[in-house]
Amino acid sequence: MWFVGNAILPDIQKELNIHSNALGNITSVVQFGFIAGTLLFAIFSIADRFASSKVFFISSLIAAIANVSIIWLAKNMTILFALRFVTGFFLAGIYPVGMKIASDWYEKGLGKALGYLVGALVLGTAFPHLLKSNLYSLPWKQVLIFTSVFAAAGGLLILLFVGDGPYRKLTTGFHPSAIFKIFRSADFRAAAFGYFGHMWELYTFWAFTPTILSFYVSFGHQLNIPLWSFVIIGIGSLSCVAGGYLSQKIGSSRVAFYALLCSGLCCLGSFTFVQLSLPFFTLMMLVWGISVIADSPQFSTLVAQTAIPEYKGTALTIVTSIGFAITIASIQLINHAFNNWENTKAVFLLLAPGPLIGLAFLSRLIKRKTKDG
Repeated sequence: MWFVGNAILPDIQKELNIHSNALGNITSVVQFGFIAGTLLFAIFSIADRFASSKVFFISSLIAAIANVSIIWLAKNMTILFALRFVTGFFLAGIYPVGMKIASDWYEKGLGKALGYLVGALVLGTAFPHLLKSNLYSLPWKQVLIFTSVFAAAGGLLILLFVGDGPYRKLTTGFHPSAIFKIFRSADFRAAAFGYFGHMWELYTFWAFTPTILSFYVSFGHQLNIPLWSFVIIGIGSLSCVAGGYLSQKIGSSRVAFYALLCSGLCCLGSFTFVQLSLPFFTLMMLVWGISVIADSPQFSTLVAQTAIPEYKGTALTIVTSIGFAITIASIQLINHAFNNWENTKAVFLLLAPGPLIGLAFLSRLIKRKTKDG
């Protein structure tokens, strides 16, 4: 449900007569909703006080209803943005709560478990682009119906077949001070700020993948943009799983470091991509798609492992909330630069500071872990 707005944007623009630079806004409003949801979930420790599977199911159901309601209710931009905001709000009960469920089931091998979970998220993120490709070429209303049905079904599966894990630490009551306690740990801060650097790049790259492909096509090349958007984003699901297995051998912090280094190099080299031949361009985009997300489950693992156990869900939620607040700034910056800079090829160099900052904090964490044995 996250990027369905991006996948159907050309159809929505025609339907509602939306201006051409709406990509950044329609993406950011989902992020705003997600941030509002995660802040509320974190402040009231929802994921730690209530059954995670029930929170996941209810959130999936409400988000799916808001998503599909675009078909009948979105008669103007205001209503469209409101529905996307609601969808984003209840995604807060899906993504971080899903990580909380995984961490309650896996004390050891959490990096591998989250590799599969985030890999599933990546595939779901890419899915609307597949539905819009020439392989299926579904009308935009059917794309909304399909994504909503899948989301509701996913929530039902969690409710029926996944209960509370054996490593769940119960917390009672409402403790706003928990957020401040969580950040007292130096290791937790290093993991969290590494994640923030990663988030500066990730969702902006995903949001603008179709735009990058369209820009390349404008130079006379031929590409199935929805299909390649699906492949470039979706291939990250494989790297998440592979990184999860690799983390069992070299540790989550090192997997995150190498992936972030690779995606950072892609940011720095992005201004040359349009000059490449089609095979090399698609290869570099695939490398970027592989590396940009491979570190995400490992960052979540590091956050869960370094957090206070009884506030693990709150820690995952608040860190995710701050991370997605950062994505709004990144998306809006790239959106503005892409529409106003003369040298459009250099726009994605603006993503490079995120990986660089993330690498600096990861280096500290790796050194601390090496020192501690």
